[in-house]
Amino acid sequence: MNHGMSRFIDHYIRSEAEKARADRAEALAARFAERAPRHDREGSFPFDNFADLREAGYLKITVPRAFGGDELSLYELVMLQERLAYGDGSTALAVGWHVGQVMHLRTTRKWPEPVFAELCRAIVEDGAMINTFASEAASGSPSRGGRPETTAVPAEGGGWLITGRKTFSTLSPILDRFVVTAYLPDEECAADFLVRRSDRVTVVETWDTLGMRATGSHDVVLDGAFAEPGMRLSGKGADDGAGWMLHIPACYMGIALAARDYALAFARTYRPNTMDKPIAALPAVQQTIGEMEVALRSARSLLYEAADRWDKEADRRPSLKPELGLAKYAVTNNAIKVVDLAMRIVGGTSLARSNPLERYYRDVRAGLHNPPMDNAVLATLAASALGETPED
Repeated sequence: MNHGMSRFIDHYIRSEAEKARADRAEALAARFAERAPRHDREGSFPFDNFADLREAGYLKITVPRAFGGDELSLYELVMLQERLAYGDGSTALAVGWHVGQVMHLRTTRKWPEPVFAELCRAIVEDGAMINTFASEAASGSPSRGGRPETTAVPAEGGGWLITGRKTFSTLSPILDRFVVTAYLPDEECAADFLVRRSDRVTVVETWDTLGMRATGSHDVVLDGAFAEPGMRLSGKGADDGAGWMLHIPACYMGIALAARDYALAFARTYRPNTMDKPIAALPAVQQTIGEMEVALRSARSLLYEAADRWDKEADRRPSLKPELGLAKYAVTNNAIKVVDLAMRIVGGTSLARSNPLERYYRDVRAGLHNPPMDNAVLATLAASALGETPED
């Protein structure tokens, strides 16, 4: 494809099919961008955006073709998620957990096949969605290895009764089923269970945050919620290196791209009455734009390279964790920097609630608190470096 003077966001498109998909995601993003200020202000869940995503077939992009999905690659998932986040970070991050986890289940096959098949059919036919609720106030992020305080005890006649409270439960307002991590006192181990929403499940609207205000990441309280006999999910299966979690940096890259483009448009058009040209002509502004480009382009190349390697090197996926972690670290930290530089170009008006940069500035900070966290990535990279065998 001849890009010529095409937009920077399009540089990683490799085919006409990818271009068509990207265009569809962009059309959705434009609609989401119009609604984003209201959902951000209210902290309300964007049901309207999810109706549009379902209608557009977006919820099934990572479902295997065998079940009627698109079975997209990780590279393509990153490309589409980036574009959705360009319009609304909250919606992109929230739907990313769904499409990402479906991809994870597809590559690991860690669920019993009939359970996975039923989920896939429900996604394709009814627009069902999935997420895993693992975080708790006492044990913190599950990525840090805390034991869940949520418990699962055998129910009479089979199945389990699950009791506990989960935090950061993204998509909770809309899900009719979800996975919970619970501790089994009888077996002294933790396991995942697929639970359907019932009167034993309550969403407590606790999500009132600085950024990502429309992800619906409320607390979910389970009071003896029932998990059917076949719904204890083994968690065994292939190790896919958790490549699916690149949906997270893809989201923050999308926000950074939106901030960059806003600042560029401002610099090209804003002309104070002391100047005969727009501020883009000022060397100081060009210098700041150059700094933005270094941060953005270097991080974005790491993101796409990591996704591409994960797609192509299926047998090496577990050993790609350092690269995947590096992509997340570089993107989230550089995205924060890019939004900051964009605001310096735009000046004081970027602080106004009516200015999208103000929302990007708050949303982009959330990336630091999505897994893998910075210190975990640095530890992985250090272990990888120290584990190298030097040549004799």
